[in-house]
Formats: sequence, structure tokens, C-alpha cells
Amino acid sequence: MSEDLAALGISADLAVHYVRAGWLTRLARGVYCRPNDTLALGPCLVLLERRFEGLHVGGKTALDWYGVRQYVAQQPVLQLYGWQSGQLPDWFTDRFPAEYHRKRLFDERPDALRQVRPFQGEAGAPRVSTPERALLEMLSDVGVRQPLQEARELMESSYNLRARVLQDLLEHCTSVKTVRLCLQLGREGELPWAAKLDPARLPTGSDRPWVSRSGDGLLVLKP
Repeated sequence: MSEDLAALGISADLAVHYVRAGWLTRLARGVYCRPNDTLALGPCLVLLERRFEGLHVGGKTALDWYGVRQYVAQQPVLQLYGWQSGQLPDWFTDRFPAEYHRKRLFDERPDALRQVRPFQGEAGAPRVSTPERALLEMLSDVGVRQPLQEARELMESSYNLRARVLQDLLEHCTSVKTVRLCLQLGREGELPWAAKLDPARLPTGSDRPWVSRSGDGLLVLKP
């Protein structure tokens, strides 16, 4: 980025000169790379984190990175989440097929997201939801862009989730649908963590069923 070049003593005018001379390739305004460089996903995500408040890898992609998967897509689409509306730049999506979703699923601040960490704890790694948060992000998309059957099958592979972490996330979840769906599918799958949750402390809404119609048919979630 321009500010990184400036830190190296390369002004905007000098960067333009380098581009004309073929020493730099301009990807977008203020974004450059060296000619013939192959862009790596991790550093590109870290760069985007500076432009999109709260950006992180989440949902089905994060689950896949942790080995929780059901199908192997030939060209998986990255699921990125952030705090504000926006559109991923073409230079990124042309190389890494991705979708960006503005989602505020938890009571939190964009500079202190719950259960979002650098991947595998490595310095300089992109920020990724923990498996527990990723599961809830995926469930929140059911009925919108996430098929219910696939969500149910992914849940079957989530038996190692930490009940304590999941309980805390659910207590701060702002989506009644997500809370109820997690409880319902967890019980149906007889998953170990589901029996350890305390539903009485969770925001499950009123005593009435939550009903929604989608491409999967009618979804009814009881309290």
C-alpha cells in the first residue's frame, strides 16, 4: 500500500515512476506489487483488514480451515465478515473468489470481536473466527445463503466444540434464530457440547415458535 511504500521512503510520485518503469505493478489505487509476484492469500487478507473494520475469515470457510467440512468444493468461496458495508476489491476477488458479509451477530465492538484470533496464533496471520463462532456465523446464514441440510451435516462434524466458549457466544448473540437453531441441531445430533449448554441463560426470545420460509421450505424453531 502507499503508506507502506512511504515508510520505505518511496513517495507517491516515485511509485508512479516505478510503475511506468515496470518495477512495480499497480493493482488498484494505492495498492502495488512487484511484477510477476504471485499474491498469497494470508498477506492479502491482512491488507484488507486495514480497510474493512472488523474484517475476518468466518462461517463455513473458518470451519473448513479447522477441518470441519462436509463437501470439498473445487473452488471454495471465501466467506469474509466485517462490521461495515463494503465491496471487496476486484484485484482480490479476481485471484481469490470471496464473498463479504456485513454481520453484527454478537454484542461486541469491531476492535474487540469475540473469539476472533490470528489463525493458529501466528503473528501476522489473518484474523479468523474460532470454530465456535464460525459455527454460529454459518447457522445465521441458514435460510439466506446457507442450505439447512448442509448446515445439519456440518454440525455432525462439530463434536469437539468447547461448550464454555459456545455458551458465552450464545449469551451475547443478537439473533434468536441462530441461538434456537444451534440448540435444536445440537440436540438432534446428540452432540457432546449441546448437553452442557444452559438454555435458561440464552436469549431464545418469546415462547412462540420462530418461523421462516426459504428455499429449504418452512423452518420452525421452538423456544
